[in-house]
Amino acid sequence: MNILIVGSGGRESAFAYKISQSPRLSSLYIAPGNAGTGQYGTNVNLKVTDFEGIAAFALANDVSLIVVGPEEPLVKGIHDYFLSREDIRHIAIIGPQQQGAQLEGSKDFSKEFMQRHDIPTAAYRSFDRSNLEEGLAYLETQSLPIVLKADGLAAGKGVLICETLKDAKAELKAMIADAKFGAASSVVVIEEFLKGIELSVFVLTDGESYKVLPSAKDYKRIGEGDTGLNTGGMGSVSPVPFADEAFLAKVEERIIKPTVEGLKTDNIPYKGFIFIGLMNVGGDPYVIEYNVRMGDPETESVLPRIESDLVDLLEGVAKGDLANRSYTVSPKTAATVVLVSGGYPGDYGNGKAISNIENVKESIVFHAGTKEQNGEVLTAGGRVLAVTALEDDLFSALQQATADAGRIFFQGKYFRTDIGFDLI
Repeated sequence: MNILIVGSGGRESAFAYKISQSPRLSSLYIAPGNAGTGQYGTNVNLKVTDFEGIAAFALANDVSLIVVGPEEPLVKGIHDYFLSREDIRHIAIIGPQQQGAQLEGSKDFSKEFMQRHDIPTAAYRSFDRSNLEEGLAYLETQSLPIVLKADGLAAGKGVLICETLKDAKAELKAMIADAKFGAASSVVVIEEFLKGIELSVFVLTDGESYKVLPSAKDYKRIGEGDTGLNTGGMGSVSPVPFADEAFLAKVEERIIKPTVEGLKTDNIPYKGFIFIGLMNVGGDPYVIEYNVRMGDPETESVLPRIESDLVDLLEGVAKGDLANRSYTVSPKTAATVVLVSGGYPGDYGNGKAISNIENVKESIVFHAGTKEQNGEVLTAGGRVLAVTALEDDLFSALQQATADAGRIFFQGKYFRTDIGFDLI
């Protein structure tokens, strides 16, 4: 079977690593990939939103399965594009159609979906330019801190936690009236702040049945002790120690089942991953957000723990017989530490030479923002590499991943040395 992965980050590197181990695989392609994905397959210079180019390549190379890594092509309708053309509709796409992708593409859509299907989430209301004054008045009736979310995709930057009423009003105006996040914040969801511990649960569904994948927790803040600016993710661990059997049973009953059933009830076809961002509030799970793909860097912790053939599960999604497939998970713990460019998540430079990756023996190094030039690996993004260790316990995994992150060199390199230590 020939498989194409769409994307270029650490998540896609982890997919390439895992899929390349499958005995069912003939050829693996990654579009556009990065300096590290080439070791698992062939990089193809195509943009993730170049649907025509992706289709032409898939046809020319007899690709039968496409795994879509990032959210943008899903929200823009890559699955619908393939279904709309007679010559390519036989190619299976792992990722929802545009309507289902609205679970991530529109915060307002996802909140309405949760409300409609009695899925526990924070109380909220949505506002736009037509009722901005009403939104400002609504803020006065809410307790602090309060959460403001841009309705559309804002590259992970569209969520603000405001500590004062003055800040909340100023930010609401900036988002709606001044288009702080462009078209993404033309509608803003004002949401109750939930206090608890965050984690992520991943589900793979063929639209009828589902498989719950290992849980993970990621670390968003740039600074040690979870301080400073939000990032795309500085590290992750899997499994999550406090997400025991009893808690995950609540997640399945109250959230996963109603989500999959809700999609069916609403006639929303869905074949792919559902990332459920959760808050554990006193032992009860609440949904913070849905994503319609795997998370990054959580994927780098989750996939190495899956011992069986991932392609078998993906084929189950494509054929609609996921219920008949099974998979096994390692009891070991995975810890991922992300190495970033100096200055990230603000301004940072690219093109710094990376050395010593080959001396990392005990961890897996997933490339994210890298490129190859004249035989040299260079930085090409804010998040550059993700180092994942798989060990018998959390402390050992964290120790190994952190030590190996320290073995790699590039100018301005930064990583957090406290990932996961809140859980020990």
